[in-house]
Amino acid sequence: MRITAHLVVVAAAATGVAAALLGIGLLLTAPAVNADADDSHSAVCKDKANPPKDMVTQGFCIAIDRKKGNCMACHAMPNITSGNIAPPLVSMKQRYPDKAKLRDQIWDAAKANPHTVMPPFGRHQILTPEEIDKVVEFVLTL
Repeated sequence: MRITAHLVVVAAAATGVAAALLGIGLLLTAPAVNADADDSHSAVCKDKANPPKDMVTQGFCIAIDRKKGNCMACHAMPNITSGNIAPPLVSMKQRYPDKAKLRDQIWDAAKANPHTVMPPFGRHQILTPEEIDKVVEFVLTL
């Protein structure tokens, strides 16, 4: 019995070391994340001489801005280097046919899920009400 317990501890330690090495290897081979999303996508947002005028593009710029929405830090977004710890932002019109529910989710996700890690963008005044409206318009295009 004592030998079996010792083997279990050794096996668990070896598994832990292997998992740690695998994790380090994955980090070393992972693509670098750009500070403001992919340059090819954020160029329109950085053009101070000709800023975007439509709400969808303005919402996109807010969503990818690391000092504002930073949505891609957690959510997978089409054609953007993005995170994977939150639901992907796809088929959003089907998932949120009621635009007000999507807006409420962005305003304060804790209302629907008290255990969420999503920041309450409206309640904590991370985004203005107008910025949230623009992000909603953008997200509904995904």
